[in-house]
Amino acid sequence: MTGPAPATSTTTRICPNCDGFASAAITLGGRDRHGHLRTITAHCPACNGLGVTRTRRTREGARV
Repeated sequence: MTGPAPATSTTTRICPNCDGFASAAITLGGRDRHGHLRTITAHCPACNGLGVTRTRRTREGARV
C-alpha cells in the first residue's frame, strides 16, 4: 500500500547579491527629540527587496 503523493516543493534561489538579507536598517546617527533612533531602510537593487531571484534561467547566446 502506498501513501499519499508527497507535496511538490518549489525551491527558490536566494539572491546572490544580498544572500537573502534583502533589506537593511541603516542608522543616520543620532536620535530625534523624542529619543527615537533615526533609521532608513535600504533594499537590494538586484532583487528589489525580496531576497529571492527568479528560478527560470535564460540561455545566453540563444537565437530567437
